[in-house]
Amino acid sequence: MRRVGFADLLLHGGKAPSWLVSRMERMAAALLETIAEEYGPDEILARVSDPLWFQALSCALGYDWDSSGTTTVVCGVLKTALNKVELEVKACGGKGRRSRGTIAELARQGNALSFGADDVARLQYASRMAAKVDNAAIQAGYVLYHHTIFVTSKAEWAVVQQGMSLERGLARRYHWLSSGIKSLVVEPHRGIVGDQAHPDVLDMTATASEECRKTSTALASDGASRLQRLYQSIRVSAQESLLRWAEGAALSPDYVTRYAIRPREMNWEALRKLYEVQPHDYEDVLAQEGIGPATVRGLALISELVYGDAPSWKDPVKYSFAFGGKDGVPFPVRRKDYDRAIAFLEAAIESSKLGERDRLNALRRLKAYTARLRTP
Repeated sequence: MRRVGFADLLLHGGKAPSWLVSRMERMAAALLETIAEEYGPDEILARVSDPLWFQALSCALGYDWDSSGTTTVVCGVLKTALNKVELEVKACGGKGRRSRGTIAELARQGNALSFGADDVARLQYASRMAAKVDNAAIQAGYVLYHHTIFVTSKAEWAVVQQGMSLERGLARRYHWLSSGIKSLVVEPHRGIVGDQAHPDVLDMTATASEECRKTSTALASDGASRLQRLYQSIRVSAQESLLRWAEGAALSPDYVTRYAIRPREMNWEALRKLYEVQPHDYEDVLAQEGIGPATVRGLALISELVYGDAPSWKDPVKYSFAFGGKDGVPFPVRRKDYDRAIAFLEAAIESSKLGERDRLNALRRLKAYTARLRTP
């Protein structure tokens, strides 16, 4: 059973101060090397894909616990740290423009990690699909603006990405891990962190949406012309046309709230191309270029109103200070303590490379001791 909870992620502007970022990078590099030394590089992916561990890492590094910058800054720090140390793990992507360069960056890092063409293509596909799922298959009003994918020399991967809701002034973070994923479109997340669960969130990845996914796939296979006829002929109470209340007429509040889309927002050209390739499953539907939120919603609408196969409308949304926080909450960053901790970890790593593991063994004993303190 996975641990779940809520963490406020407020949209914050500005930049992290350079004096803090430089320390964060050194601390992150030391932590990453320690994890790789103790457990192997795959463990780094497992850690960053754990939303609670990631949140705790942000606080341990001295960053905000409630800021959208938790994601963007920590991922940037981890990416820089991984470039500074000799580990079989790299990170691609980032915030805004950097996220749009992820596909090309994966190709470049593929050379550095000696990937074959198939491995690069598979990682690029995983990157695109993770973004497509969180932008279109889950519709909670958060638009992605940050995407980082961590990859190992074995072509395993983890994704940490974030969307924003300007209307609410909030952010939401999504965590993925390649190991253990049976389907990219059926509850693929390791965790989703946000401020609150919202009503009427279309979640096509939920297990409860299985029949809606199947029907949406079948509809996409029938062709755009038939879909248009179905879309325009749906009748609700008092034989009102879908076209009338889809434009905002107040008939059924639930359906208007959930399915308030206009026919012109459906990407009919993308659906025509999808018909030509005949999708095998819902992942094929979602992977088609041009299939976005409105089209996903339109297919779900027809699936529910015509065939009775409703999707899930339950929001799938699913923390520790060591040195303080940059905004002074709960207290200002204690720079001397931070520097001493960095020096200790760096020295422990150097000692372990020389075969002297006393400091790492001390860390293990400290972990065991604190575990006993937490035991009731």
